[in-house]
Amino acid sequence: MKLLPSQGNRTGWLMLAVLFVLILLPLLAVVIQVLFPGIFFGTLKIGDLSLLLDIFRRPLWYASLKNSVLLGLGTTVLATLLGGALAFARSRWAFPTARLLDISVWLLLITPSFILAQGWVMFAAPDGLAAQRLGWNGAAALVFQPAGLIAVMTLSKFPLAYLTVKAALQWRVERLSDAARLSGASPWTVLRTVELPLLLPAIASGAMLVFMDTVGDFGLPASIAAVFRFPTLPYSIYSALYTSPIRFDMAGALSFYLVLLIALAMSVQLYAMRKSRFDFLSSRAVESQPRRPAKGGALLALANSAFLAIAIGIPLGSNLLMSLQGDSAGGEFTLDNYRALFQGDSRLAQGLAHSLEIALTAAAIGLVVGFLTAYVLTYTSFRLKKTIDVMSLVSLAVPGIVLGIGYIFIWNQAWLQHIGLLLYGTPWILALGGVAGAIPVITRIMAGAMAQVPERLLAAAQLQGAGFFSRLRTVLAPLVKGALLSAGLTAFGSSVFDLALSSVLYPPNYMTLPVVINKAFEDLRFGYASAATLTGAGLVVLIILSVDLLARGTRRRSRRTTS
Repeated sequence: MKLLPSQGNRTGWLMLAVLFVLILLPLLAVVIQVLFPGIFFGTLKIGDLSLLLDIFRRPLWYASLKNSVLLGLGTTVLATLLGGALAFARSRWAFPTARLLDISVWLLLITPSFILAQGWVMFAAPDGLAAQRLGWNGAAALVFQPAGLIAVMTLSKFPLAYLTVKAALQWRVERLSDAARLSGASPWTVLRTVELPLLLPAIASGAMLVFMDTVGDFGLPASIAAVFRFPTLPYSIYSALYTSPIRFDMAGALSFYLVLLIALAMSVQLYAMRKSRFDFLSSRAVESQPRRPAKGGALLALANSAFLAIAIGIPLGSNLLMSLQGDSAGGEFTLDNYRALFQGDSRLAQGLAHSLEIALTAAAIGLVVGFLTAYVLTYTSFRLKKTIDVMSLVSLAVPGIVLGIGYIFIWNQAWLQHIGLLLYGTPWILALGGVAGAIPVITRIMAGAMAQVPERLLAAAQLQGAGFFSRLRTVLAPLVKGALLSAGLTAFGSSVFDLALSSVLYPPNYMTLPVVINKAFEDLRFGYASAATLTGAGLVVLIILSVDLLARGTRRRSRRTTS
């Protein structure tokens, strides 16, 4: 029993148009600005491609490109090795604190990078916690150099490689390894010639995810700018918009090269996966079960605890300690920073309220768009649904700073004012950016849930005369309401702490929570920034947990009523 195609096609065209406006059009605007300088602002210069070469002639532009590539490649190599090794150890051996590793990986993954980077700055700054509390004066020289920044970035990005490789290690085909060992291969030879080649697609995927997330990261350069000059493409793009005069040419050119790096990384990933496909799973595959090591279990637990103390304890612990003392790391413990959050002009309260408003709007609109997009991908035969699938994933790979530049080019045109669509300088442009960032996550969550709902249920409702929206509201939505809640809360939480888009697009006198925190950090108000970070994050987590518990309670009461 199949659904009639007409409504699916109409929904497909609608979603294609929405995704084009929200995601693809801003990215095209960045490319067009470079190919046709002045087309959006200034004098149009057709065929003038000099901006593409200026990056090799202008010291700041070239340094930004070089630093981004160096940071991306270095972090990719180290994070892939670290994440892969940890995933391999976690899948093979059972040891105390192993579960703590999984929890810490997810904590690092959901914590905004600028919060982690600020923690490292407060720890390693010349007058930071390492110097004042531990008497270690060499931390600044160790961290604030290219190799140190690569190490810091590695400790925040390795979860991407860890989760990718760990997922690939879920199933094992023992007969392949056994055959190699029966042929006289040593354990090292088996690992090198059998197991690692089979993991190559997962390793390549994890490495490219690390690279794309690193080169597009705005949090690290924004946080270290207060104590160390290390320009990268995202931070130089941001700086171009906040210099006088505004350098749209610089922002456009640097955004073009940032998109180019992302595109190259995606191409390498697709090539590696196409050339290294191995269909080795069969009915003999068994789920991996970690085993207790014959010896060395205590050593593994100790090494894991020490690693987590560095990766998690330093950045988050530094935020906590600095929030409980003055802006100097050697100050006495006090609650003054928390009291200051809601005194005076109460910028934190305003920024938090603005961020919650934007996040709530973005989550609500994103749920509608993501729900309908997942419906098109799951239940329709729309001929361009593969295009929709790709477009829905683009904003996941493209840095928020680039998307923000594209939004400025598109939504800051004078002619839009005559039709009421001049969104630049209004909170609505932040909401649209939040929607664009939320669509990939919402679509993936909803598509996974809809895959479990048979199409025949919707077709039966259609035969009974139920309209399109009636079927969605009375049949599909109730069956995937758990996924709707998860997708909405995920989109809400991620939108609150989006520093890149907020820094580029926030309207005058409409500061958001990430901007308030980052500006306090730039002003060297470390204690205030830490207190604001923990207070804002705690409130957001409390809201998410409260809504989740309320929804669970409602479902339990509903089940008792129906039974």
